[in-house]
Amino acid sequence: MSAPAWLEQAVFYQIYPQSFCDANGDGIGDLAGIEARLDYLTDLGVNALWINPCYASPFRDAGYDIVDHMRVDARYGSNADMDRLIVAAHARDIRICLDLVPGHTSDQHPWFKASCDAAPNSHSDRYIWTNNPWIKRDGEIDFISGTTDRSGAYAINFFAHQPALNYGFGRLQRGYQQSADAPGPRASVAALKEVMAFWLDRGVDGFRVDLAGTLVKGDPEHIGIRRLWREVSAWMRDRYSDRVLISEWGCPDLAIDAGFDVDFMLHDGTPGYDALLLGPTTFPPRRATSYFDDEGRGDFARFLDNFEFHRRSVAGSGYVAIPSSNHDISRPSHGRDAADLKVLYTFLLTWPHVPFIYYGDEIGMRYMAELPSKEGGYQRTGSRTPMQWDTSPLAGFSTNLEAQPYLPIDPDDARPDVASQREDRESLWHHVNRLIYLRSTERDLMASASCELLTDSSPGYPLAYRRGESLIVVINPGPMAAQVKLPKLGDVNPVISHHTRVEHSVGWRVRIGPQGYGVFSVT
Repeated sequence: MSAPAWLEQAVFYQIYPQSFCDANGDGIGDLAGIEARLDYLTDLGVNALWINPCYASPFRDAGYDIVDHMRVDARYGSNADMDRLIVAAHARDIRICLDLVPGHTSDQHPWFKASCDAAPNSHSDRYIWTNNPWIKRDGEIDFISGTTDRSGAYAINFFAHQPALNYGFGRLQRGYQQSADAPGPRASVAALKEVMAFWLDRGVDGFRVDLAGTLVKGDPEHIGIRRLWREVSAWMRDRYSDRVLISEWGCPDLAIDAGFDVDFMLHDGTPGYDALLLGPTTFPPRRATSYFDDEGRGDFARFLDNFEFHRRSVAGSGYVAIPSSNHDISRPSHGRDAADLKVLYTFLLTWPHVPFIYYGDEIGMRYMAELPSKEGGYQRTGSRTPMQWDTSPLAGFSTNLEAQPYLPIDPDDARPDVASQREDRESLWHHVNRLIYLRSTERDLMASASCELLTDSSPGYPLAYRRGESLIVVINPGPMAAQVKLPKLGDVNPVISHHTRVEHSVGWRVRIGPQGYGVFSVT
């Protein structure tokens, strides 16, 4: 199966709903707030949204602990608000993908409460229960017991209040383990389709799927999990055209083979993401320095080798995505200034993949590492602070200046904000805006357009690559000016550049300063 064609020129924007825009003045972002900012997203140039979970929840894991998959939580609005948001976004040619959380629920979910009953019922096997209440861990699965009348222990996926739904086991090695074809696992698949159909029928354009590769347990060859998602994706494509499935798997070669359209390179999975963006001072911390290190201590080959393996594996069937960051990791501004970020975005928005921009990264919002945990965020909390729209006391996040925001506003007097950067033509916002516009108008920057490296990948300072027939990109994240000599390919015209000078001689040369970048048109 091939992915929907619109992904070729998609630029996604990830919205953490409680932190984006508060329209009703209660200090928590909501769907009406997202709708009110749709024109901003149009101006930025993005054409697709991924919205983190907004379903009914006790919010012990910021909404990833769900009690009703078919109801918008009251703090965000209502299902009718979601309907209006979908219509308003589509009127602006913006597609909306919701977060799908198929692997677990809250322990307050009616399904789980029924499953806890000592008497057998239709939900008894909807979760993974052992026959022995004393088991605390079996292989890679953690279990909880002593909280219910049922004689046994239930598996959890992450926190203790997130019981794992039962999709079966690839290898049956214990008495409590069931095959994927057993009634309990089949009921989980049926419920998953029911939830998807509910939102697809309302007009959503697809889903980003949480922990997509973990549903079937004891499946080291990933046979059972691929079989499951092939069934679900075939079901969706048969009924809903042009919708997408985006996986949080971190292994594009497996995810696309399983029927997904896009899979992320992530901090947990593909090592190439670490090599590109993470380092000793980030969250999560990594020993090696990232390629986008302004002292030039990284190695692009560490990223490229891993990326090329996955890109070749999925060619013609799906796409790799490299997010600027997300709600689980530190922001790219951590340890970098605006000049560094311009080089980084020049790469992210001209490289052959599907870009995802985390809200606020386009202005360089910072990771507030010192924040106390909120709703199970722990170290992740610092990447979830309110969007900074202007210089007002609440940064334009809420209509109510007396509101207590969901999380603190960045107190730094020099914090970036949208309004100030939109007035400054040399700001990071305008740089990202120009690159998104270029990507939307140049066929050579489509996600699957060819990419040829024109310089050595190791260490990769500077780095030059050709996209399609007519564009060449040169970047230099390092601290020293450098020169790139390339074969004469035709007349070269700068499209977007900084700290660059083009010289013609036997071939042609690009002199590029530290933290320099250039996108050139070749005719």
